[in-house]
Amino acid sequence: MDKKEDLIEKDLKTESLDSETDLRPQKMVYFIGQQNVKNNLSIYIKAALKRNEPMDHILLYGPPGLGKTTLANIIAREMGVNIKMTSGPVIERAGDLAAILTNLKEKDILFIDEIHRLNRAVEEILYPALEDFALDILIGKGPSARSIRIGLSMFTLIGATTRTGLITSPLRSRFGVISRIGYYNEDDLRQIITRSAAILGVEIEEAASNEIAKRSRGTPRIANRLLKRVRDYAQIEGKGIINNEIAFFALKNMGIDDQGLCEIDKRLLLTIMNKFKGGPVGLGTLAASLNEDKETICDVHEPYLLQKGFLTRTPQGRKATEIAYRYFEQSKYKLIGDDNSTLF
Repeated sequence: MDKKEDLIEKDLKTESLDSETDLRPQKMVYFIGQQNVKNNLSIYIKAALKRNEPMDHILLYGPPGLGKTTLANIIAREMGVNIKMTSGPVIERAGDLAAILTNLKEKDILFIDEIHRLNRAVEEILYPALEDFALDILIGKGPSARSIRIGLSMFTLIGATTRTGLITSPLRSRFGVISRIGYYNEDDLRQIITRSAAILGVEIEEAASNEIAKRSRGTPRIANRLLKRVRDYAQIEGKGIINNEIAFFALKNMGIDDQGLCEIDKRLLLTIMNKFKGGPVGLGTLAASLNEDKETICDVHEPYLLQKGFLTRTPQGRKATEIAYRYFEQSKYKLIGDDNSTLF
């Protein structure tokens, strides 16, 4: 398949820390959307400040690209404390986590992204650290081995995950605040796009921001990335202003339709419909048929397809819905060849 630029997968699998950092709001008041989560966190922050205590441990969960990292940074900034950031796969040994924890100062925040991917031995170290602010370390081996306890500064752990079901019950129970970050509506995305365009110094018309918002899969990170790419088209193909015509032309060339579906989304649905008669089909079989990684399908593509009603999960596997069939009938997409390689 002659793949078009796959902005969707690229943006959702990687946490951008370059120029996108400038687009992230620095205060809760500037954070658009997630009103209930914002209101609750604001109360918890004010209460902790009033008591002069660190915040309780926080778990933020939801699909990638919705602002979990941004919220963690805002919480640290509003609490007036330092934040240290890492991720579950990076902490390979218990000693790695111990080194991080012993270097935290009073009321500091430790942010662990993809916390569901923590090694079980590492996770065991976290339990006394979260409850008693202490590390239990085993010294020596055999009959002469002994355990010592090292005190830690009182800190706040903020964990972020896209797979809350993979977090063990003992770890989940140690979070005092558990908040779900959901997909954004188009109105919130329009506001985010307008704000980001102002920061980037590019003029955008309302109709164009509507078009980008509609195709952003309810995800601010994708909205900002699409805005940047449409800006490129506006500078080269237009007069530097993002109008509806330029936005439509750019998004079409990027392979993102008016439902926010990219080529891989369409291949996934059409594979279920054409090769497996609508399903059900197991994840492993589907991944092999698409020549895609199972985690990519689960974390990047399926959540949005489920939310839009194109796909359902059953105990037997994935099934395409009537909405998916109607969508393809209207858009006149179909597969050419047995390798699922060409769409038109």
